[in-house]
Amino acid sequence: MSNIKVGIIGGAGYTGGELLRILVNHQKVDIAYVHSNSNAGNLISDVHTDLLGDTDLKFTDKLSQDIDVLYLCVGHGDARKFLEANNFNDNIKIIDLSQDFRLNQKSKIENRKFIYGLPELNKEAIKTAQNIANPGCFATCLQLALLPLAKAGLLKSEVHITATTGSTGAGQKPTTTSHFSWRSNNLSVYKAFEHQHLNEIGESLKSLTPTLSKGEGAKTGEQEDLVLNFIPYRGSFARGIMASSYMDCDLSLEEAEKLYQDFYADAPFTHISKENIDLKQVVNTNKCFIHLEKHGNKLMILSIIDNLLKGASGQAVQNMNLMFGLDEKEGLRLKAIGF
Repeated sequence: MSNIKVGIIGGAGYTGGELLRILVNHQKVDIAYVHSNSNAGNLISDVHTDLLGDTDLKFTDKLSQDIDVLYLCVGHGDARKFLEANNFNDNIKIIDLSQDFRLNQKSKIENRKFIYGLPELNKEAIKTAQNIANPGCFATCLQLALLPLAKAGLLKSEVHITATTGSTGAGQKPTTTSHFSWRSNNLSVYKAFEHQHLNEIGESLKSLTPTLSKGEGAKTGEQEDLVLNFIPYRGSFARGIMASSYMDCDLSLEEAEKLYQDFYADAPFTHISKENIDLKQVVNTNKCFIHLEKHGNKLMILSIIDNLLKGASGQAVQNMNLMFGLDEKEGLRLKAIGF
């Protein structure tokens, strides 16, 4: 099999940069072009300076059909506009990292149908998909914490979730709440009970638990017999997400750990830890670590990911590997920062 020819739209931002860092070292990929209107003609290493010596590629404002897969690393709302303005051959696979096609009711554009790209949930469908809607970062971290319980029909009470994300989750364009002077040594809540990722989480939980009848996920994340009380925090660090979820659960700790280990037995990046976990174990990797604790009748689930890798670009490459019949871990054997 010849190498996969890749085109990237929006290669100058955080997700585009992470994607490039993976793909320049991916043994089965050739990067055909990296599109950026604002940086056309500039070396990629002029923008992503850590790639100096790794690639001599330049950004371009030209598009080409001579590719196998197109990554859309653009802002929310811009992916749909881009595809409406630019017609790509049907044989070109598309992986969208925005939220434009994640929900069932928004997953189609013209003759393209997008499959929700969470491998731990939809691996077989991803393998035969032509188009992928890459999950959100919070959505990935929280779903991986809850999917085994949903599959077992054990989400019978309100779920209480607190999660903190790094500043890169807000994108590269500076804002008041991502500026260093404001973010450093600071902590704040935002979009309490109303985060947009609750919608895709609701649909996934419904797909595993058909008795939940409101799976489109209203802003509150409510479904029949299920409420997700989600409080997101902005953290004083650059990257990573740590989430804690808890609910009533009659399982013993040993039963819960076996449930999770069995569910993720075929998931090479999701691992259950008997010891407590910390964010540096997964930053700079495509992994998710999960730790379970039982406190009385409450089951607590800690889940951690790198928001730019397993929560975005790493998962996008994982999906590409599945779509093209490659080893799921190809190009993604990354080392955590550790210290």
